Amino acid sequence: MRPVFKTILFVLSLQISQEVIGQSAYFPPSGSWGEKKPTEMGVDAARLQAAVDFAVAQESEESKNLKLAHYQSAFGREPFGFPVGPMKDRGAANGLVIYKGYVIAKWGDPNRVDLTFSVAKSFLSTTVGLAVDRKLIASEKDLVHPYMGPIVPYDPNRAFQNKADHLMEEDVFDLFAGEHNRKITWEHLLRQTSDWEGTLWGKPDWADRPQGSSKDWLTRPRNEPGTVYKYNDTRVNVLALAALQVWRKPLPVVLKEELMDKIGASPTWRWTGYENSFVILDGQIMQSVSGGSHWGGGLFISAYDQARFGYLTLRKGKWNGQQVISESWIRLSRTPTSVQPNYGFMNYFLNTDKKEIPAAPETAFFHLGAGTNMVYVDEENDLVIVSRWIKNDQKAELVRMVLESLPKK
Repeated sequence: MRPVFKTILFVLSLQISQEVIGQSAYFPPSGSWGEKKPTEMGVDAARLQAAVDFAVAQESEESKNLKLAHYQSAFGREPFGFPVGPMKDRGAANGLVIYKGYVIAKWGDPNRVDLTFSVAKSFLSTTVGLAVDRKLIASEKDLVHPYMGPIVPYDPNRAFQNKADHLMEEDVFDLFAGEHNRKITWEHLLRQTSDWEGTLWGKPDWADRPQGSSKDWLTRPRNEPGTVYKYNDTRVNVLALAALQVWRKPLPVVLKEELMDKIGASPTWRWTGYENSFVILDGQIMQSVSGGSHWGGGLFISAYDQARFGYLTLRKGKWNGQQVISESWIRLSRTPTSVQPNYGFMNYFLNTDKKEIPAAPETAFFHLGAGTNMVYVDEENDLVIVSRWIKNDQKAELVRMVLESLPKK
């Protein structure tokens, strides 16, 4: 048989097998998640237990008081680095191993609701994907500014101001004002390559992880959108506010109705913004959420609910026969950024060239946040690992240990 025909048959058989797996896969009902003993699944129980023990032993040594931890970190020493959103003391290390749909290991209290830091970015980018699926956004490659109307900030003190003192001030603002910002597309924001300039919710773009000499922070030349990657939470919050303008309802409501309820998530998760991130939209006061907890706020969620989201991305956006978010969006989210090959759409971290997790398949990816919070997703091994409050430099070792416990192919 010719090599080209062998390749075609292999691709077709792989596609068919994946479709069969998708049709027969177990999906946990709301309120519970099926468990199986490792030995039932052909998993080496001793090796898996060693991985669990490792996750517990490698718990982060940062303070469980997240306010204190913030000020002891580089974040607390940034210009304007003070938190403006709610924070909550974290729990101990906890997590889950989901293999072929079933819980085969757990540690700590995976029902505990804690901040998940930048894992929230994956939920944020998902709300943009849902908007694309529903044609509220025609394409992720569209410029953002044509979708934006005037943004009216909510200031409860405005009624008590002397209007004459503010005569020359605008009552609204343009999120994409200026020649540079008007070049920015949705994809630039999703891939953190926009180099958006400005201040949002009191946090200037230059004050987040500032680089170089301080005398150049305000005057440096701007990079053409799409040419330079820079992880920046002010710009993440720009995406959140832009998505709010498109949906015209709070993003937590969008997430609940369009995704979390459909995958059976618990009622315990909460997604917040900042004490000053309120706008008036369609006559309603709405809070624009944050895509992380850099300055407080963000997503409070349990390991179980994180696992449901990770499992949805493992199943290419399908849950129990329903396509919750399009497979094409999941595929785009997993596509490497040209100037940052280990990053897809926020916050999909990719295992490109196996640099991030050498023991894992190159196709594996993970939703990642400080803490460290990790939702590891591995399609080749039908595996999801949620690990919370593990030392960042030990997360790859945890994945290696779990993979070594699985049946050999």
